[in-house]
Amino acid sequence: MANPALGAPESLERQAELDELPCRLVDPEVFFAESPLDVEHAKALCQSCPLKTACLAGALERREPWGVWGGELFVQGEVVARKRPRGRPRKYPVAEPYAPAASARRGQEAAA
Repeated sequence: MANPALGAPESLERQAELDELPCRLVDPEVFFAESPLDVEHAKALCQSCPLKTACLAGALERREPWGVWGGELFVQGEVVARKRPRGRPRKYPVAEPYAPAASARRGQEAAA
């Protein structure tokens, strides 16, 4: 019997549709992951979801503090583009190991 305070129960068809949503088919922890790779995986799962827009709107309305909602990452209540890995960022960019060899080879090819 349905609780009248919660409203009418959803139809079985609607419940079946909801059970097929990407967020219902995987472990919910994926949407609250620490690893940037896992966060990108969660965002990718949302791309094909028919409720993506409604999910994002609901998260903004509820002021969700963290997690992936509607294909967007929330950190401290703000939508951010990417999750940064733990630790401090590098002071200096890492040089590409093959960059000098590639530019020298191009110079030889141009001279020939």
